[in-house]
Amino acid sequence: MIAKARLQRLAEEHGTPLLVIDHDELRKNIRMFRRYLPRVQPYFAVKAGADAAIVRTLFEEGASFDVASMPEFDLVYENIKKMPAKERQDWIWNKIIYANPIKPVETLAELDKYKPLVTFDNVTEIDKIARHAPHAGLVLRLKVSNTGAMVELSSKFGASPGEAVDLILEADRRGLVVEGVSFHVGSQTTNYQNYVEALNLTADIFAEAKSRGYTKMNLVDIGGGFPAPYDDTVRPFRELARVINSEIKRLFPKEIEILAEPGRFFVATAGTSVAKVIGKAVRDGKPSYYINDGVYHTYSGQIFDHCRYPVKSFRRGKTKLSAVFGPTCDALDVISMAENLPELKCDDLVYSEMIGAYAHASATTFNGFSPATVVHVNE
Repeated sequence: MIAKARLQRLAEEHGTPLLVIDHDELRKNIRMFRRYLPRVQPYFAVKAGADAAIVRTLFEEGASFDVASMPEFDLVYENIKKMPAKERQDWIWNKIIYANPIKPVETLAELDKYKPLVTFDNVTEIDKIARHAPHAGLVLRLKVSNTGAMVELSSKFGASPGEAVDLILEADRRGLVVEGVSFHVGSQTTNYQNYVEALNLTADIFAEAKSRGYTKMNLVDIGGGFPAPYDDTVRPFRELARVINSEIKRLFPKEIEILAEPGRFFVATAGTSVAKVIGKAVRDGKPSYYINDGVYHTYSGQIFDHCRYPVKSFRRGKTKLSAVFGPTCDALDVISMAENLPELKCDDLVYSEMIGAYAHASATTFNGFSPATVVHVNE
């Protein structure tokens, strides 16, 4: 974590609200991932932290990238475009997966020249890809259990196991190559059994496809969901890695490439917000503080990501149960109704840790308030 004194200096230098990204923490997280899951190539889910500096650091650490839109693709591409053309083309083929199962035809047409990997989960998407991106490699997205995940994704994406091989064979009939199978167990998944069930289901799909004559699949994408250590209820990453490694070794021969799409796991602990108290009142006997950041901005993860970021004070003293509100006129802009804070004054600074995932990505300019300034340290 970044020292409090440094956070205060950065706030004085850049103003508030501020989101500080610690690149040493990014490096620590990807190195941990690669240490405990040595067979798995991480494709960073750009949506969790769509920032050029974050992309560059993870690229330098050997990450590949999961993108879900052309702006995300372009963000990654801009960071590797100085490579020689042939090397760059090979890099895109091996290092970017367009993992949004539903894509506009305009996007497919634009992607086709890069020959990327793209996901799909239905017949309509097969037809679109065959018409507009026939040079793409395909990965079938499976619907799997999301039990215990903070953000559930299976209701929106994923082919049912019963139709999976039929879809693979239909893509093959249309002249497309299905490279493998992917799944996503849900974001911030602490139920490790989800991975066990999904990996076994994937192995069953491989076996059924082979029995029906399709033998071209060579990769498994185990998606994201790797939990960030927000509190003590999240078990150490090495425990989840032990479960995943055991199942991969048992189910898939060494020639099968294993991919993953970590997002939150890489960037959550790397972000710290700093905001300023701009007003105070007593509401229903409770100290209430208004700060210049809120749920429409860096704290947007509390709404969109079902996450909570405790607000902490640089000031010491006896604490009281307090409320913290954002700066907009919307009553939804409530950061917390129950923070233990000392008595604060206008212009005092507060901060929240482990707020690096999705928070800035989903920030808005609602009510005319600009999102926090992003500052990168230890680049």
